[in-house]
Amino acid sequence: MVLYQKYRPQTFSEVVGQENVVKTLENEIISNSISHAYLFCGPKGTGKTSVARILAKAVNCENRHGAEPCNKCPSCVSINNGQAVDLVEIDAASNRGIDNIRDLKKGIRFAPTKLKYKVFIIDESHQLSKDAANALLKVLEEPPSHTIFILATTDPQKMIPTIVSRCQRFDFRRLTVSEITNKLKSIAKKEGIKISEAGLKSIAVNSDGALRDAENLLEQVMAFTEKSKEKDITKEEVENILGIVNTNLISSLINYLIAKDTKKSVELINQIIKKGFDPEELTKSLVDYLHHLLILKINPQLENSGNTNLTKEEIEEMENQIEKITEDDIRKMIELFLEAEKEIRYSSIPQLPIEMSAIKIIGGK
Repeated sequence: MVLYQKYRPQTFSEVVGQENVVKTLENEIISNSISHAYLFCGPKGTGKTSVARILAKAVNCENRHGAEPCNKCPSCVSINNGQAVDLVEIDAASNRGIDNIRDLKKGIRFAPTKLKYKVFIIDESHQLSKDAANALLKVLEEPPSHTIFILATTDPQKMIPTIVSRCQRFDFRRLTVSEITNKLKSIAKKEGIKISEAGLKSIAVNSDGALRDAENLLEQVMAFTEKSKEKDITKEEVENILGIVNTNLISSLINYLIAKDTKKSVELINQIIKKGFDPEELTKSLVDYLHHLLILKINPQLENSGNTNLTKEEIEEMENQIEKITEDDIRKMIELFLEAEKEIRYSSIPQLPIEMSAIKIIGGK
């Protein structure tokens, strides 16, 4: 079993982050004020489907503890094992047609077979076709008392406003680096993997706030290492395994740009590409590094909060760099490398847009 499935939260207390969402749902369950339709919005990998399944268990649990499902009664066990016929999960990305919603409409007429509520979880609900979305709207207008709909989406703006208005909306946020790092630390310990906190932070930063992505990256690191390894897996080893450009290389390149050394800047870019690093990964690393510089320039307290993958030494190096450039200089660098990232996929020479951006930065144009 892959890590994100193995360590998927089974109770509200196990959900990482999303405190506001969890607290509100717990209060509704305890007060028996369950809504007939929910809309879970937010970036991928932030827990929308996991919370939907926990909610489905909680409302059907035969021996609930407060708002928490017991995970032992027949209802909870059948849901955990994927055997509950009254819990229907639909992936709208691949089942987006009117026929799928018509089948759903037929199914909701009948009372639940074994559970108290029939729960329908529709993932990526924004991808339903126009006809299917209109058919779903009709269902949501007059839902049977024994049904609960949970719509999950990464793009609520694409959904019909009338569907959104008939649902109780919950917005899931991206997780912080520290939240993801702590969860990865717990998983690594249970899996018997020794990995440095800096390595875990590096994984967390590159997961873009998605715990599922972080767990997949950790699994990738685990696949390249031995459990019996005596020393901790270092940040550098994590970066090599995942193809993340080393922070020291990025820092050196920024120093050459600040010093307006065109020759060394272009040479270093080529060296990084020749080592096998993806050009898009290089621009991503550059933008991430420059973002840290910008925050450090604007508000040093934010960068020293511990919610980054930077070491004390790296922050000290950044503090030296920002003394030599202005906030506007950093902003222009970010804009040029973001533009380079867009141009890479269309360039016959992948690193050329990065080189051209470096030359423009040094030339001041």
